[in-house]
Amino acid sequence: MDALIVYDSVFGNTEKVAQAMGDALSSQMDVAVRKVGDVDPQQVTGVQLLIVGSPTRAFSPTPATKNFLKSIPRRGLEGVKVAAFDTRVSIEEVDSPILNVFVKFFGYAAKPIARRLEKRGGEFTLPPEGFIVGGTEGPLKTGELERAASWAEKAAES
Repeated sequence: MDALIVYDSVFGNTEKVAQAMGDALSSQMDVAVRKVGDVDPQQVTGVQLLIVGSPTRAFSPTPATKNFLKSIPRRGLEGVKVAAFDTRVSIEEVDSPILNVFVKFFGYAAKPIARRLEKRGGEFTLPPEGFIVGGTEGPLKTGELERAASWAEKAAES
């Protein structure tokens, strides 16, 4: 397998983003899209590109995503291109000064995912990315699946 896309999803939005990425890459390479609980950390061995995504929950990746990342052996991603994404609510659409402060201080799920991939030896192809959902449960905003597909193609090209 050339590429592995690992995701967690609470309301189905992050799964849709991961599937769109997998569909976009499938014409170029052998790609698998797997929910985080269905992936053995050993499956990252020999992968050329690893993309990991999670919904943002309490300004962080899901516990299952964190556990998966922790289970990858130290230096286990050497020579592997990596990319991280999340799904999130647009801060511009939430009219809450308190939430704005929390987001500025704590951020979203993609950056912690990226830091953990880097600690495992991964080589970044693109900066972490967020895909926008409307409200807590979604749906994804118009155009986000297309943007996700394009982002994944850029990650594979790098």
